[in-house]
Amino acid sequence: MQTPLVSSIKPVDHRKIARTLTIVENNLPGADEILKNLKTSAEIPVIGITGPPGAGKSTLINVLLNKLSDSKKHVAVIAVDPTSPFTQGALLGDRIRMSDQFNQDWIFIRSIATRGYLGGLSAKIIEMVDVLKSSGFDLIIIETVGVGQSEVEIAGLADTTLVILVPEAGDDIQSVKSGLMEIADAFVINKSDRPGADKFANTITKLVQSKKNEIPVFKTVASKNEGIDQIISFLSKPANKDEAKKLNLNIEKAFRIIQARLLTQIDKDRLQHEIANSYQEPDFNLYRIVDKYTKSS
Repeated sequence: MQTPLVSSIKPVDHRKIARTLTIVENNLPGADEILKNLKTSAEIPVIGITGPPGAGKSTLINVLLNKLSDSKKHVAVIAVDPTSPFTQGALLGDRIRMSDQFNQDWIFIRSIATRGYLGGLSAKIIEMVDVLKSSGFDLIIIETVGVGQSEVEIAGLADTTLVILVPEAGDDIQSVKSGLMEIADAFVINKSDRPGADKFANTITKLVQSKKNEIPVFKTVASKNEGIDQIISFLSKPANKDEAKKLNLNIEKAFRIIQARLLTQIDKDRLQHEIANSYQEPDFNLYRIVDKYTKSS
């Protein structure tokens, strides 16, 4: 099978894009050639959408896509699904929740397993986003699994990060301050027709006023298509990322990719066998085994 050249792929070539992503995600033959020949564009905005489970992230994305249909921009969506620690399989529920968009030529949706990364951004996800940035899309949206503070990793990949919350999060405002507060370019209080929405939005607004850059707080009811135009208007503005931050983000991306590739050199089956054989020994020491593997890698 000939390795596809990403620069020759168009956003409407969904089958070719899917096959290319599969090669990269699973490190199949040709993956290195694809990655080393990427020509990513810094002009293609990457929007990160994150927040706790149940906040309505997928519903919001669905409505945003409907709004974007008027402009006919080509949009790629990566939905990061939680990986089971037992089966290593992803739930892939976003394919169902965004089913209305799957037949649209201008929308490409891909669900990706987190591969055990709590923040939801494995090295493979970083590589796959770069593939999409080389395929001519006008906009890339990443929805990450909502696991709270470890979501800060999305800031290393997105030009603009939306943090989606619901009024009930007001009961745990300290967790919002310590985690998601640090990465948000904007807050979206979804399901704002629920009790306490106004009070919670005001609390978030007061918290972000102490920051140098103004961080907007939007109220939406995505299921009723309310407040979406404000989000579209905000996302249409160029992201304000300074060059030093861009450099640091590229360093962080490179570090994660190198780290992941070094880990692939460790034979987990061999490690499991060695620990199982020596576990019952009186002088069993886990760190001697770990030391052997870290030195060999």
